[in-house]
Amino acid sequence: MTIEVPAKPGQKARMATLAVRFLAVELPRPRNKLRCDDPRTVTLSMVDTREIKARHGGEPLHWRLLTTWGVGSLTEALAVIGFYRCRWMIEQLFRTMKTQGFDIEALRMETEPPLRRLVMATLIAAITVQQLLHARDGMTARPLSDAFDAEDRLLLEALNRSVEGKTQKQQNPHPPGSLAYAAWTCGRLGGWTGYYGKPGPIVLLRGWQKFHTAKQLLISLQHQDV
Repeated sequence: MTIEVPAKPGQKARMATLAVRFLAVELPRPRNKLRCDDPRTVTLSMVDTREIKARHGGEPLHWRLLTTWGVGSLTEALAVIGFYRCRWMIEQLFRTMKTQGFDIEALRMETEPPLRRLVMATLIAAITVQQLLHARDGMTARPLSDAFDAEDRLLLEALNRSVEGKTQKQQNPHPPGSLAYAAWTCGRLGGWTGYYGKPGPIVLLRGWQKFHTAKQLLISLQHQDV
């Protein structure tokens, strides 16, 4: 299989050709077992993935993946590799929920039902930030309605005009009504200059929070007028 490996410090993005092998393995019960009724062995699948002829000067990719999923064909092995490659999305999601983002660890609540509701609300918000992150390049062509209400569009466009600059890189390149348009706007609201790299999840979170602060202020003003 061939995959695209993103750039990282000291290494450019590249296409990597991988050899894939798989087999069933048995793991014996630990000698210092805590329970006598534990099974003597556990059967798992191992998927071994190695980069062929790496020419980038760094360490070639080599993943040894142990899974409870049954792997008896190349298609199933490729599915396991796909799951593993999604791990960064999961790490980014929890990063958004934890200290640098919503700081969910700082909660001090002894009553379980309210705690569960608050954690679930935080998870939904963090997933929304992930949607913005994945849409920021415009490649997914996702609509604004994936993460925003229909009435949010006018406010987003107004906020976008407030953060656009005079240079081409400071102009939103995405069409209004797209999730990429909202991601660009939230990135600028969160402190991204528009010049270097792409806005990460924490920057998008800050921008998303500023959008909702503006939305709540607008709702309050409308109620005062009524």
